[in-house]
Amino acid sequence: MRDLPNNAPRPFRHLARAAAVALVLLGVTATATACAGDDPDSLTVYSGRSEKLVGPIFEAFTAETGIALEVRYGSSNDLALLLAEEGDKSPADVFLSRSPGPAGFLDDLGMLATIEDEVLERVADTDRSPDGTWVGFAGRGRVLVYNVDEVDPADLPDSVFDLTGPEYAGRVAVPGSNSSFQDWFTLFRLRNGDDVAIEWLDAMVANGSRFYPKNGAIVEAVGRNEIQFGLVNHYYNFQKVAANGDAQRSANHGFAAGDDGGLMIIATATVLDSSDEQDAANRLLAHLLSDEQQAYLTGKVYEYPLALGVAPAAVLPPVPADRVGAVDIDDVAAEFTRTIEIIEASGILDQ
Repeated sequence: MRDLPNNAPRPFRHLARAAAVALVLLGVTATATACAGDDPDSLTVYSGRSEKLVGPIFEAFTAETGIALEVRYGSSNDLALLLAEEGDKSPADVFLSRSPGPAGFLDDLGMLATIEDEVLERVADTDRSPDGTWVGFAGRGRVLVYNVDEVDPADLPDSVFDLTGPEYAGRVAVPGSNSSFQDWFTLFRLRNGDDVAIEWLDAMVANGSRFYPKNGAIVEAVGRNEIQFGLVNHYYNFQKVAANGDAQRSANHGFAAGDDGGLMIIATATVLDSSDEQDAANRLLAHLLSDEQQAYLTGKVYEYPLALGVAPAAVLPPVPADRVGAVDIDDVAAEFTRTIEIIEASGILDQ
């Protein structure tokens, strides 16, 4: 394998080889075959969104265009590492990320193409990168999920800062290794300063907060009262309630308006600068932002649509005003590296 570029941050450099090998061993490639004619055109997509979520979107694209999609699924962070390792030899045309951090990392390495204006104009300025190298296509609000049998709604906190109090000792789950949490914590740092952010995370650890690797695992644990609270993306609990009805003993709590605990994380789509199929790649991004697919994302997945003119599902609370991705970060790679360093140093991953 080739070495990463010299400006790749340390956590990405020492993890890149292991991540790339792991992805190969796991066999995370899936293929959506063409179902409309024998058009030879094809695209390769590296997707940090799961097949369960975006697979139907990809199938609809192939049916409508005849363009076959070869999709490699995996962690957004791991796929970004793999792309950096592959460099301009990567077969990828499109990269989808659960959050802006991995896209910003690749942008800092000069690996992303400028997206076509007609695609960028489907979303508000706050939902795309200033230089047009990534575009948001769905949003997930950060919330506190809680067990409805153990927690009185009147006792729920107004602020994420309240979770360090004694009444929450040993009762809060934190997905410290999750990319959405890391993106949220990056903006939390930038808004409050490193001293405040470190103090909060250290206080959470000292208060006995427990580490879970995934948002979904937290919602499941809260539902069975393994733990009473968890910091997660909003849509996981909506999906669980839709599947399990009243048997799902958990609910979302939104922090007070303007509180840092309620920021929205934007899922992003990008076109690789090394792609020879950039026109078709932009067609796929336009498809993601079409009214039909945006309605699917909010009506079936319970995410917030980002295309202008598409309303969120009626069951969802109002769209969070503050977004991860809307802030201007001078050096995304450096800030993301600093976030990882703080999270690792806190000891939350060992809880």
